[in-house]
Amino acid sequence: MICLTKILVATDFSEASDAALAYGRQLARAFGAGLTVFHAAENLASRGYGSEGFVFIEPDFQSQVEAAALERVRSLIADEDFQELGAEAVVVTAISPAAAIAEYARREQTDLIIVGTHGRSGVTHLMMGSVAERVVRTAPCPVLTVRHPEHEFVLPDTLVALTEA
Repeated sequence: MICLTKILVATDFSEASDAALAYGRQLARAFGAGLTVFHAAENLASRGYGSEGFVFIEPDFQSQVEAAALERVRSLIADEDFQELGAEAVVVTAISPAAAIAEYARREQTDLIIVGTHGRSGVTHLMMGSVAERVVRTAPCPVLTVRHPEHEFVLPDTLVALTEA
């Protein structure tokens, strides 16, 4: 028997992440699990050093980026998600989003991570890498990758209501 109590959906605010969140909501409802919507904000200080030397970054700028990201994550979560699923919005600052996702899941004993994938291949994949791929390799739990707009299993609520009538 599969027992899911904690589901983490990682978002980068892309369409693929929106599709992953739709899966996360439905699975959380089906299993009576809690839902965490997670975003790894870029650590701007890590970009402050380069071949040109040190680049000054306003001290408050990192906290402004984090606050804006938290607000954006909260806007993805519906009121009923907060009430029914105990949903929470989490933003951490990280150099590596994949490492941050895996570490948070390990620390919080997450049962399932859901992450959208952009389906890049070839040179783009080589140059940019894949956060989803790294999460799959390093996660302490199963990972569901959702590719958008491939095959959709989650139907909009209005369509479900029509098919049940």
